[in-house]
Amino acid sequence: MKIHIVLQGKGGVGKSLIAALIAQYKLNQSENITCIDTDPVNASLSGYKSLNVKQIKLLNNGEIDSRNFDALIETIYHSEHDIIIDNGASCFIPFSNYLLENNIIDLFQEMGHEVIIHTVITGGQAAADTLNGFVSLIQEYPENCAFIVWLNPFWGAIEINGKDFEKMQAYSVNKDRVTAIIKLPSLKKETFGIDFENMLKAKQTFDEAINDESLTIMNRQRLKMLKTDIFKLITAASIV
Repeated sequence: MKIHIVLQGKGGVGKSLIAALIAQYKLNQSENITCIDTDPVNASLSGYKSLNVKQIKLLNNGEIDSRNFDALIETIYHSEHDIIIDNGASCFIPFSNYLLENNIIDLFQEMGHEVIIHTVITGGQAAADTLNGFVSLIQEYPENCAFIVWLNPFWGAIEINGKDFEKMQAYSVNKDRVTAIIKLPSLKKETFGIDFENMLKAKQTFDEAINDESLTIMNRQRLKMLKTDIFKLITAASIV
């Protein structure tokens, strides 16, 4: 069994999007999954009703609630299929600290589970913050974790000082820890971009939007094409 954990200390960069894409891809492969949302503030993944997301609030007055965290571990222990966990920025630090201080990654692996950390790097103003977040995760998490980097160009090209991600020192010195890089496509705002953005705002999965007769034929066609393209990227990464 694989445990997919989406982590990034910077908020609003697409963590819930990544979790939802992983879930939809696996469902498209006729796999059973369990989706878990641990974000106590936004609970963005929980908005996807068709994904049957289980919400577990890990924080109580800013501190990890041990009982709820224990419930998360029990859910994972008793699961017979893959787990997808979306962790919000508001509880990123206590969540990570709890995982690391209690050797939870080792515990998962002793259960026979593979742990995959997914992290997001963006363009625009959050580029440096998300890049630093990636480096911190690599440094803090044990080498028995697989790392998947998702490049999200929604806010602009992902480059710093004229270098794209794969030419940055942050990647070059840590590339042995990175199992795969998934580059989400850049979208034309007036067509694919607005269709995708509207789908996300409505908390629709690709299949829900593609079958939504309130959308135009071309809205649905573009989303169908985008689904195919993104799922091909995930397939090529060979990680889910």
